[in-house]
Amino acid sequence: MAKVLVVVDMQNDFLTGALANPEGVRTIPHIKEKLEAAGEDTLICFTRDTHFDDYMETEEGRNLPVPHCIYGTEGWQITDELNPVRDGAALPSRTYIFDKNTFGSQQLAAFLRENAHRIDEIELVGVCTDICVISNALLAKASLPNVPIYVDAAGCAGVTPASHATALEAMKSCHIHIR
Repeated sequence: MAKVLVVVDMQNDFLTGALANPEGVRTIPHIKEKLEAAGEDTLICFTRDTHFDDYMETEEGRNLPVPHCIYGTEGWQITDELNPVRDGAALPSRTYIFDKNTFGSQQLAAFLRENAHRIDEIELVGVCTDICVISNALLAKASLPNVPIYVDAAGCAGVTPASHATALEAMKSCHIHIR
């Protein structure tokens, strides 16, 4: 059986770019340790927020009028410290990247359902706790309701520390375990 480690949106625009978050930057060493310690039975899934030139015309763009994670830009890239693909290398085995144009990844949810027979637990880290982490945790819970879902609080950062704490409490209410 396998564990799934989901690394949510650890992209340059959320860390040092258009929506820079120093709290998110502080999670990088912790997440890097988790990735390095992942066993052969761990499936590693990265989500990558992905928008296009029409971002400002989307529902999200109207509510958050800050273009970010535009496909192909430096801001869209996963931070170098965690990026599973470096120098044009192939994606390592057991590692997947899911581009998403909204908070939660439907592709990730489908992947979890397709692999349900071999998943023992799912753990999430990343940014932002109060937007994309919570969205993907709830999608995972809805997709595999009998699989324990964990969120590593030290490996996450919210838009603010207060919204991070609020999101963690909301996830607890939905039977998502906080580590």
